[in-house]
Amino acid sequence: MRLLVLCTHNSARSQMAEGWLRHHAARLGLEAEVHSAGTEATGVKPEAIEAMREVGIDIAGHTSKTLYDVPDPWNFDIVLTVCDSANEACPAFPAKTTRLHVSFHDPSGEGSDHWREVRDAIGAMSHRLTAALAAGRTPTAEGLVQHAPQTNAARSVDG
Repeated sequence: MRLLVLCTHNSARSQMAEGWLRHHAARLGLEAEVHSAGTEATGVKPEAIEAMREVGIDIAGHTSKTLYDVPDPWNFDIVLTVCDSANEACPAFPAKTTRLHVSFHDPSGEGSDHWREVRDAIGAMSHRLTAALAAGRTPTAEGLVQHAPQTNAARSVDG
């Protein structure tokens, strides 16, 4: 199972999602290769690293990259976009690829509480995704935000 998370700069939300997906896949025994990328590469935000460190997930070694920096970029089982801009700019993938979109608020420039809120919403969505995959199901985007905390991040969903 190959998973790709896309966002605009691959600096925060997609990096946190990559960390969460690896964490949940390992806990569930799901064999998954997880990558993240952006429509542009910048750098991983220190606030994202710190927010994830608070829950015991280390993304300090992650780097910001574009799709073309990812191994075998056109061969993913699931491509998940986590911001509206990346969803709009997402390239076409082969028919066998499932595309999902769950938009999360960008916490850049905001305080630690906002970073934690987005981190936790992404963590909950990532858990639902890996649990469904471990059970042999491919969820819908709507199913990924079901019962999510009532934050702007969790409510902002495009199908």
